[in-house]
Amino acid sequence: MEFHIGELAEKCNVNKETIRYYERLGLIPEPSRTESGYRIYTEKTVDRLNFIKRIQELGFTLNEIDKLLGVVDRDEAKCRDMYDFTVYKIEDIQRKIQDLKRIEQMLIDLKERCPENKDIYECPIIETLLEI
Repeated sequence: MEFHIGELAEKCNVNKETIRYYERLGLIPEPSRTESGYRIYTEKTVDRLNFIKRIQELGFTLNEIDKLLGVVDRDEAKCRDMYDFTVYKIEDIQRKIQDLKRIEQMLIDLKERCPENKDIYECPIIETLLEI
């Protein structure tokens, strides 16, 4: 089955400009064109766009997705490269979790500094944040 860019955008629930942008980045292959210059996409492009969207939902950046697709597109050393990529992403996520835990604790500490009277002129939370 073949799709024009508008049909592909609708099928994958993305903007046409997103498709063009992904082409420029090399995330999806440049499509064939009709004699009048219209892009023609295949079902493989649908699968690839859906894969990219799913990976983005998991928190991967376009740069990481590009690297991941580079591994997927190569025939050799896929398993080793995927393992390394996965280890890197796990470490990245663990760092982010630690950062979020620190932010959470800071906010809890700030909340506890606030008195019951919320109408006071000097806010301890703002004062503390200004000192940081």
